[in-house]
Amino acid sequence: MHSDSAPGLDVLPRKEHAAPPAPTLAGHRDFRLLWFGETTNRVGINITTVAMPLVAVVTLGAGTLAVGVLAAVPWLPWLLIGLPAGAWVDRMRRRPLMVICNASSVVLLASVPVAAWLGVLTMAQLLVVGLLNGLAAVFFGISYKVYLPSIVDRGRLQQANARLQGSESVAQVAGLGGGGLLAQGFGAVSGLLVNACTFLVSALCLLGIRSREERPEPPAERTPLRRDVGEGLRYTVRDPYLRVLTAYGTATNLLLTAYQAIMPVFLIRQLDVPEGATGWLMASSSVGGILGALGVKRVTARWGTARGLLVATACTAPFGLLIPLGGKGWMLAALVAGNALLALGVVLANVVQGAFRQRYCPPRLLGRVTACVSVASFGAIPFGSLLGGVLGTVLGLRPTLWLLTAGLAVTPLLLLAGPLRARRDLPTGPGDA
Repeated sequence: MHSDSAPGLDVLPRKEHAAPPAPTLAGHRDFRLLWFGETTNRVGINITTVAMPLVAVVTLGAGTLAVGVLAAVPWLPWLLIGLPAGAWVDRMRRRPLMVICNASSVVLLASVPVAAWLGVLTMAQLLVVGLLNGLAAVFFGISYKVYLPSIVDRGRLQQANARLQGSESVAQVAGLGGGGLLAQGFGAVSGLLVNACTFLVSALCLLGIRSREERPEPPAERTPLRRDVGEGLRYTVRDPYLRVLTAYGTATNLLLTAYQAIMPVFLIRQLDVPEGATGWLMASSSVGGILGALGVKRVTARWGTARGLLVATACTAPFGLLIPLGGKGWMLAALVAGNALLALGVVLANVVQGAFRQRYCPPRLLGRVTACVSVASFGAIPFGSLLGGVLGTVLGLRPTLWLLTAGLAVTPLLLLAGPLRARRDLPTGPGDA
């Protein structure tokens, strides 16, 4: 994919023009547009999180392993093109690229209900849509994280990330719960049509942003793509902070995705939960996510960004062991509580890490570093989905949940392997480190 314009050889790169500082983020027009568009999009994505497996299970009669494969496919592009995508994003204007990604997703997702209404929907089409939509998500995800600092000043990046993470958790409640209700009332494929509409809203919001971006580097001054990729990879691997945070994120994503991949099957087939309630129960983690986003300022003010990250993750991860205790009736409360408390620590960690990378990394490397971190973290997701499907088939659903949540309980120990344990706050740049 390419940006909508590129300079000639005789045109110098323009200096990036961010929007003038606003008194608060609430008064920052461009951030509001980005925030609203991304939140709307997240609602749709979470509807699809429920709708896709329900289409496979209810409409096509897919088994546990097939559902695990379907959950894994959208994340495979991170492994295939994630690293060069980061280098490409560093060479492109991010907003036009994000609009193209959204437009592609509109077409892909709308194709599923159309095929279902025509009676020609197959598992193969679901897999292809998941793969191509995942490809668009790679470029959008990297561009989005690199684009945020161009419209929000450095001093408010943590606040901006907290708002985005908080609204993402709200979107989980609306999307996962709404996805279940849509599936029960109108059929599972209707959720994918709603998701297509949310991508359209996101694209329109991006088009309304007025902040101007820096032009891409003229072709005559560009280094080879392989060298750009290598530079970003070396920077990420050699930096002790980025290295340990990436290891923690990778392990956490692997185990989180593994248990989430089999959760719809566990709820529907073992706990006899109706389709309409499945989404709401999967959304229970969003309550903790909202609390994590709201509490990050207080936690980091009291303990600092580094120590607060350690405290929050160590105190919440063991509560994931409540999830396999979930059962019928009132025992569902254990599953809800485990999901929520586990998500509280994960979201708080996401806010702190996101703002840290945006401040800490040199701007010219931010796309490549973001890609390296994302490839490791998101690249674990397809393996986690497959792991959940395989273990759920071999060991059974509840024993698999015990195994995976026990692993999540000890992942915060990875953060002790680096320099975070000796600091109150994460550094704001390599010199501070």
